Amino acid sequence: MDLIIDIGNTNAKLALFEGDSMLHVFFDSNKSLSRLEEIIAEYPIKRGIIATVINLNEIILERLSKLSIPLLWLNDKTPLPIINLYETPETLGYDRIAAVVAANYEYPGKDILVIDAGTALTYEFIDSKGQYHGGNISLGVQMRFKALNLFTEKLPLVQSVGRMLPMGKDTDTAIRSGVLKGVEYEISGYINALKYKYPELLVFLTGGDDFSFDTPIKSIIFADRYLVLKGLNRILNYSNGRM
Repeated sequence: MDLIIDIGNTNAKLALFEGDSMLHVFFDSNKSLSRLEEIIAEYPIKRGIIATVINLNEIILERLSKLSIPLLWLNDKTPLPIINLYETPETLGYDRIAAVVAANYEYPGKDILVIDAGTALTYEFIDSKGQYHGGNISLGVQMRFKALNLFTEKLPLVQSVGRMLPMGKDTDTAIRSGVLKGVEYEISGYINALKYKYPELLVFLTGGDDFSFDTPIKSIIFADRYLVLKGLNRILNYSNGRM
């Protein structure tokens, strides 16, 4: 059994895999990893992989160093089962590369756009030859709501859940519709632009932000909340010679 540790900007996820099968997912604080030792003591874990987008404090680093299992730290030197064409791999977020690894593993030989709607909204493209071309980073849904409130004097902080109108009838609906429709149109724009060049494009949607959008090409979108975890597991297996 393998342990996957995914430490993001907002929280941490710990998952247990047997081969390609995900057995359990645990949610934890990205500042404490309070359940770490409990999980390792309860399950027959043989090895693990850790990937983080934040700097871990000394206490967590010390606890990780004392674990009884070998732990692979994902970095730009870690072997990958895809071709990475990113010009600065040392600056590439682990979550971005892990998501495309997972999508490529599920649908090899396909042109794929991976959209991750987390704290940030990211777009990653990998072609049918397994070549990761790179991607773009945009503001996430909650970040857009907070920015409108933070950088203006009178606009309130609006929640994403609530009345939605084609055009807002008050400040709340104007902000909510503006942000969520803006995300919808942005995503649809990326999909349409890539489909023009890659007509058989597949699209994966992952991440922690909950939003919906209605588009004529919605049927080609695969929603997978745990795509990054699956990609990290794939990288761990690849690094240990299990193809």
